[in-house]
Amino acid sequence: MFRSALLILSGNAAASLLLLARNLVVARLIPVADYGIAATFAIAMAVVEMMSAMGLQQQIVQAKNGEDPRFQAALQGFQLLRGVISGVILFALAGVLADFLNVPEAAWAYQVMALVPVLNALTHFDIHRLNRTMVFWPVILTGAVPALLSLFAIWPLAMLYGDYKVMLYAIVIQAVMTAVTSHVVARRPYRLVFDRAIMAQSLRFGWPLLVNGILMFAVFNGDKLIVGRVLGMETLAVFAMGFTLTLTPTLVMAKSAQNFFLPQLSSVDRGNPEGTARFQHLAIVTMQAILIMGLAMIVIIALVGEPVVYALLGDKYAALLPILLWLAIMQVLRVAKAGPALVALATGHTANAMIANTIRMLSLPVCWYVAINTGDLLIIVWVSIVSEILGYIVSMVLMKQRTKVSLSALTWPFLWSAFLLGGAAMLSYDLPIGSVMRFGSVANSLIYVVLGTLILWSCRDLRRYVKQRKIY
Repeated sequence: MFRSALLILSGNAAASLLLLARNLVVARLIPVADYGIAATFAIAMAVVEMMSAMGLQQQIVQAKNGEDPRFQAALQGFQLLRGVISGVILFALAGVLADFLNVPEAAWAYQVMALVPVLNALTHFDIHRLNRTMVFWPVILTGAVPALLSLFAIWPLAMLYGDYKVMLYAIVIQAVMTAVTSHVVARRPYRLVFDRAIMAQSLRFGWPLLVNGILMFAVFNGDKLIVGRVLGMETLAVFAMGFTLTLTPTLVMAKSAQNFFLPQLSSVDRGNPEGTARFQHLAIVTMQAILIMGLAMIVIIALVGEPVVYALLGDKYAALLPILLWLAIMQVLRVAKAGPALVALATGHTANAMIANTIRMLSLPVCWYVAINTGDLLIIVWVSIVSEILGYIVSMVLMKQRTKVSLSALTWPFLWSAFLLGGAAMLSYDLPIGSVMRFGSVANSLIYVVLGTLILWSCRDLRRYVKQRKIY
């Protein structure tokens, strides 16, 4: 069990850290305003993912006929069809997106980005099918190798261009190598089948995920769009870098948890009392594990966030420090929603995340109002945190109603986690209690050790799961 979990986490972390390193290197090599434009490429890609997020990778793991070669070929055919359509749409919208962000000179770059969804759609689905049998090396290599090559490409690209084009071509190189690597590590031949029945099945499975993709675009990029349009590219660069530093670890956690727990949850037969009890146990383990991983990131950023920002980015991004910890809290709340959503997904309920993220999307008009009237990034983040808390509550309620999983085992972990998040938030202020919780102070470290110990001790299901050293 530990070997599989460590393999998934380290593999996903390696790919994400390489991409993080790429972004940091680009940020050091090009002007801040150019990095703001480069950050909008991620928004452009999010537009593509929003339009094509049908959850086909999850479907091949969750579906009973996921091992069927024809079913896999049909999913690959559907994936390619959607990728081409998405590329055409992004190409057509390139000018509109550039004008909205007040960077009309970058319209051609968004047109080049239209190649990326087509390239991504050529990925071999065997890397996801093998997850069904807990074989993870193919999907890990498909993430890590292209990320490494994309990082190596930065220096020659910087010598050639020295502006936002560095990031543009690095992203294209990554997309090309992702498709190539997935075919190299696949065990089955690559086939394409266009089966209307399977497409219809995928649409029934994936329409809530498609709607959730639209909502996730609003969740992950709505704030950035507002900041970029209202406050400009330099402010967007700072805001986007804060997202990069805090979102990257949380996405690693969410992806690793899905790779590791979804096959186990999906394989449980809940048609008997023993299976129901096992699913209850695994569901609690999944949510506790994701919560603890998120809280670990809070502790790390609270203790070493400031010196790390200066070491990696220098003084150019000093404006990030007042909002860094708050961004981390927001991302932890966001990734925590992946727990109940994953449990619901394992039972075929794909609308959980969609409904929960609707609440986050509804906060965007408030963020827009704040940006126009105050220009204060911190208040925008506070609004987002409140909406993430409400979304998490909704996600837990929906999961409980649809899967009948009891949440009593999460009471004490939630309570101690609330204390930890509250204490971390005080780092940003000169409050009497917060004053003893400064970056790197001994008192700060001791408080986190005590609260971390209490959280771990209260996660009894997770501790029992770890002691069993067994994957279901």
